[in-house]
Amino acid sequence: MLAVLSFRRKVMACFLAFFALVGLSACDISLPSGGPLINTGKSVPVALLVPKSSPNGASLAQSLENAAWLAVDDLGDVKIDLKIYDTGGTPEGARIAANRALADGARIFVGPLFAESANAAGQVAAGRGVNVLAFSNNPAIAGGNVFILGNTFQTTADRLVNHAARTGRGDIFIIHADDPAEELGASAIQRAAAANGARIVGTQSFELSQQGVINAIPGIASNFRASGASTVFVTSGNSGALPFLAELLPENGIDSENAQFVGLQRLDIPSSALSLKGLQGAWFATPSPGLVQQFNNRYAAVYGVQPNPVAGLAYDGIAAVGALIAQGQPNALSADALTQGAGFAGVNGPFRFFRNGTNERGLAVAQIRNNQVIVIDPAPRSFGGVGF
Repeated sequence: MLAVLSFRRKVMACFLAFFALVGLSACDISLPSGGPLINTGKSVPVALLVPKSSPNGASLAQSLENAAWLAVDDLGDVKIDLKIYDTGGTPEGARIAANRALADGARIFVGPLFAESANAAGQVAAGRGVNVLAFSNNPAIAGGNVFILGNTFQTTADRLVNHAARTGRGDIFIIHADDPAEELGASAIQRAAAANGARIVGTQSFELSQQGVINAIPGIASNFRASGASTVFVTSGNSGALPFLAELLPENGIDSENAQFVGLQRLDIPSSALSLKGLQGAWFATPSPGLVQQFNNRYAAVYGVQPNPVAGLAYDGIAAVGALIAQGQPNALSADALTQGAGFAGVNGPFRFFRNGTNERGLAVAQIRNNQVIVIDPAPRSFGGVGF
């Protein structure tokens, strides 16, 4: 029990940020700065939107809800009235849930999960000046009153490219599938290179299929050798083409002897991927493993099962709302408050929102060695400033 209480105190102490905000009367109207005024002397209505009745999302919805209740328990003297709304995992369901939440007086939304649902809920909430902290990581739906909590390709690319440039491996060759998501990933790597003093010396795409990978490998290998690259950066994940690339690239001369392999997506999910021979020595970005384990242990102690990997986003969203309300300002849930540069200390590390609705998360750089994940560059503890 003492360990659990200590964990709670540490998390909530880190969440408290200090903001110089103008005092305003506590009445429920919308502000030009983006958000309704609240009465912090009373319980603040907060809506959690999750796909409880979705065939493909019910289990994840429960994990998100459980994590949100953990955050509520940790708020101490801060009082929020958390209500759960089922989106069904569809945009229409999200619109219905959003309207119900607004009718119940919600002053901010946490969720929905899926990008199209978040976009739909955001459109409904915009009419009332209510902000949305969506679980999505899709920057296409961010902006206006919608802020995304999920880790983005850009954050991951910036972290990994920066590390590559600082360690003398800044000449990068990108390999990506002819797929919209992976093309976005490749663009994120290109922007990261421009921002971090690295160079893109080559880019090669392939048709997203097993045969497509096989057909493209000879050309990829030839172009890589001609480029003089020191790093090969792959946008595919383990649910896509990565296992094939991890096998075929070394067979065609692209291995740890002549290139640093870097994955834009998590290389350790599922854990069975850690045993892939072609991924030994590979880099990827991850939340601080110690913080992740701490949250997982806390969750398991309460609910008897391990959380879904994205459950921490629900905790972060609720706890960030609580930290803002704790400052006692009537405009605590405005866009100005949400986007203060110091950000928040989440259960998986620091994070902050930008005015364009995207975010930045503090990530570690890890390497796969002997089928294990080894942190080679720890996650930052903060972004600096008064919030930590």
